[in-house]
Amino acid sequence: MSNMRPLSPHLSVYRWRVNMLQSTLHRLTGLFLCLGALLLAWGLIAAASGEWAWRVFAGFCNSWLGVLLLILWTWSLLFHLCNGIQHLVRDMGKNFGPPMRDRTHEPVYWSTGWMAIGISVLLTILVWLVLALQVGGSL
Repeated sequence: MSNMRPLSPHLSVYRWRVNMLQSTLHRLTGLFLCLGALLLAWGLIAAASGEWAWRVFAGFCNSWLGVLLLILWTWSLLFHLCNGIQHLVRDMGKNFGPPMRDRTHEPVYWSTGWMAIGISVLLTILVWLVLALQVGGSL
């Protein structure tokens, strides 16, 4: 006797929401932070190894790929931080009482989820603007 029912629903059954995006981004940024730690370790080893090793490392970091990886690593760190703060606030249970469960309101974590993503992007831009100004000698 064959059973034609699916074993579990596929992702296409669900509506994509910000909390799903946050969960995916949180996992991916956690992985990227581990990879960025390898870049940091390479820099520390290069600094301890001598001038030639440091020049190779600095040359990589000054390339377009190196700068892109550093910007993404910065955003990963700041997103992970903002998302963690949002989870701490959410764990306090604010706006999760019975009035918010009646489906007449959007859950409060939808707006705070977009805020966490947006603030992390803004902080990344701010960090890199300050770094650009420092390197350019304008500050």
